[in-house]
Amino acid sequence: MVSPALILPHEPDERWQLARQMGVEKAVVHPLEIGDGRTHWTYDDLQGLANWLTDAGLEFAVLEGSVPISDRIRLGREGRDEDIEEFKQFLRNCGEVGIPVVCYDWMAGVRWARTAAHVQSRGGSYVTEFDVEKVQGGPAQFDDVTHEDVWEAIEYFLREVTPVAEEAGVKLGLHPDDPPRESLRGTPRIVDSVEAYDRVLEAYDSEHNGVTFCQGNFAAMGADIPAAIEHFGDRINFVHFRDVEGDADRFVETWHDAGPTDMLAAMRAYEDHVGDDVPMRPDHVPTMAGEDNSNPGYHTKGRLFAIGYMRGLREQVRADR
Repeated sequence: MVSPALILPHEPDERWQLARQMGVEKAVVHPLEIGDGRTHWTYDDLQGLANWLTDAGLEFAVLEGSVPISDRIRLGREGRDEDIEEFKQFLRNCGEVGIPVVCYDWMAGVRWARTAAHVQSRGGSYVTEFDVEKVQGGPAQFDDVTHEDVWEAIEYFLREVTPVAEEAGVKLGLHPDDPPRESLRGTPRIVDSVEAYDRVLEAYDSEHNGVTFCQGNFAAMGADIPAAIEHFGDRINFVHFRDVEGDADRFVETWHDAGPTDMLAAMRAYEDHVGDDVPMRPDHVPTMAGEDNSNPGYHTKGRLFAIGYMRGLREQVRADR
C-alpha cells in the first residue's frame, strides 16, 4: 500500500500549504543546501524541521538529499570509517527525531546527470534529457576504481550501518544510479539492474536495508515495472513515481500520463505487494506555463498534476477490487 507524498523545501513556504490543501499528509524533504553553505544535517536541524512539519499538520516521512555519504565511503577509500561513523550518528539523530525513511544513492563523481533541461514536451512544457554522446570526453573521474571496489564498499557500508538503522528505527532506501549505466565519466556504477539490487539486499538481510524504487530509472534499465515491484515487494521502502522514454544511454522524461509504462499496472502492483503505508512522491515533473525552469523537474504545477494523477490511479485500483 502506498501513500502520496510531496517533496517540500526545508523551510515553510506556500508549497507546504498547497500540500495540505491537496490532502497530502506526508512530507519528503530534499534540500541541496541546509543553510550557511552546509550540506549535512545536525540534530538541531532535524528536530527544528520536524517541529515545523508537525505544527503544519505534515508527517516527516522521508529525508533525501544532503545525506552524509562521502565518495570515500562509496569508493572504499582511506578515511571511510570516520565518515561512516558520521553517517551512523546521523541515523541515530533521524531515529530520535522520528524520521522513518532515509533515501540515499551510491553515485560517486558526476552523480545525477542530465544533458538537456529545455526539451519541449506536450503543450510547450519542458522536460529533461540524458544522452551519453553528449558527455563524452573531458577528464575521467576515479578511473582507477573497479566495479568490485565499489561492490566491496557498499557491502561493507551496509554491514556497518544497517544494524544502527535497525536500532534507530530508520529504514534505508537505496536509489538507483541515474542514469543506470555501468560507468559515467570513467567512474564505475553498480546500482543499474534488478540483479544488482538483489545483491545489495543480500548484503544485509533486513527490512531496514531496502529499495527506493525510482520508476524512471528502472524503466531506463529495461525492467518490467510491475514485475520488478512484485519482485522486491516489502523491501521497497520509498517510491519515486515517474516515467521516461528511452534507455540508459539516451532518454527523455515524460509526463506521468504519457510515457511507455503502464502506470495503472504499476500502481496495482504497489497496492498488492509493497509494505504498509510506503511513501510515494511524484519525481521529476514537466516545467509548465508560467514557470521559469530554473529548477528543472521540480517546479510546482507539474507536481500538483502528478499528485492528482497518482490519486486517480490508486482510487481506480481500489475500485477494481
